[in-house]
Amino acid sequence: MPLRSCVPRHPRGAGPLLAALTAALLSACVAVPPEPHAVARPTLPAAQLPADLAAVPSANEPAWPAERWWRRYGDAQLDALLELGLQGSPSLQAAAARIGAAHAALTQARAADEAEPTLAGGVSRERYSSNGLFPAPIGGATFNDFSVQLQGRKTLDLWGGQRARVAAAVGEEAARRAELAQSRQLLAAAIVQTYWELQSDWALAAEQAAMAGLQQQLVEDRGRRVAHGLLAQDDQLAEQQQLAALKRREARSAADALQQREALRALLGAGADALADLVPRPLPAGGAMPPSALGFELLARRADLQAARWRAEASMSRVEVAQAAFYPQLDLGAAVGLDSLTLPHLLRSASRTFTLAPGLSLPVFSGAALRGQLGSARSERDERVADYDQQVLDAVRDVAQAVAAQRGLQAEAREQARATAAVELRREHAQRRLSQGLSDRASLLQAELAGRQEREAALQLQREQLRAEVALVRALGGGVHTETEWAAAAAAPSPTPSDPEITR
Repeated sequence: MPLRSCVPRHPRGAGPLLAALTAALLSACVAVPPEPHAVARPTLPAAQLPADLAAVPSANEPAWPAERWWRRYGDAQLDALLELGLQGSPSLQAAAARIGAAHAALTQARAADEAEPTLAGGVSRERYSSNGLFPAPIGGATFNDFSVQLQGRKTLDLWGGQRARVAAAVGEEAARRAELAQSRQLLAAAIVQTYWELQSDWALAAEQAAMAGLQQQLVEDRGRRVAHGLLAQDDQLAEQQQLAALKRREARSAADALQQREALRALLGAGADALADLVPRPLPAGGAMPPSALGFELLARRADLQAARWRAEASMSRVEVAQAAFYPQLDLGAAVGLDSLTLPHLLRSASRTFTLAPGLSLPVFSGAALRGQLGSARSERDERVADYDQQVLDAVRDVAQAVAAQRGLQAEAREQARATAAVELRREHAQRRLSQGLSDRASLLQAELAGRQEREAALQLQREQLRAEVALVRALGGGVHTETEWAAAAAAPSPTPSDPEITR
């Protein structure tokens, strides 16, 4: 219910009158409904990793994982793929566009808190009725009117509603920036994992081809023995069956490699010839990247948690906006300008005008609508806070499972190293016995096959370790920016696909 009046030229006794008027206005406002329950601001809760999975941080250890964590593998081919994938990804471009929209909304929210003057000019020609309010000589005559005015109006933020509106917009933009960081680290993790899957399939196919070659020699040896009546044909058939099984596994690994290559091409958004120069590389040693400190504080680096927290903060600010709407709104308007019936007199000092128009709005008859808006804002806040708490618990689970898997694989790797050493010693013994004439070539072939089988098992274990490393990096946030950088970036211009924030 707007009430507008002009300020008197000589106010007398305005203090008591203003105080009484303020009390009356506040009493006329709608009461703000109380909170149905206590609400705490979203923070990292007391959830912790189990004691057997956490460790004491080292003061000299750098932040882990690093922003470009994949460079620790020392694979230039992988580095080039990451640079290509992170520059041209449509998903990152879409996330950047959402940042631009959030920044535009923030700009609008800030502009609403500023008194932006406008310059207006006008020319009118009007004939006054002879039978109207004004008698002759005005009545029945036609007049021109020339005017120029500089106008401005500002709403006073008495109850913090406008500040809360800006804070909500800042939170939404920070959440969008965190989403972009999350998209980047998920894409990077997917590219790294797919690359190592491809390299693992190539390595397995090569190992299985070598095993098939040894098995072929064993089949031929069995054939010679059968021909001389030293073995039954069933022994040769059994070796042929093993050869067919090895070739089947080799074909499966080759097919898996083709599938992983096409999956990698899709992640990169690359053309048909983009991976033509991709060549097999040795798999890095598994378990090379685990941090010595796995405290819960590392979860603060997760971009998805920061996005959820910023959204919860923004929803709390929107509750403050809804609460401020229950109170009176005071705005100040002013205008200065020139007005004249004739154009030659427009720029004379006698043509100057001045207007001061304060305005007051009271939400006297809007109680139901305001209560509905506040209830909706509170429900959204409760939902987002609960979502944040659940995401924190899920993050703890992800980290704990990734750490448990990696440590279990490290224990397996130690046993695998012992098995590989034992089978290598067995091959050396078979070679020595063959050179001394104490055994036949078939025994050496079988020992070499056993060694190849252990190397195949070691490759499978390396693949699992690389999967676990990538999963742990993903669970710990992948070296993304901190929340303070996202909040500070809210004051920067809207990013474009060429900005470092998006392309790096």
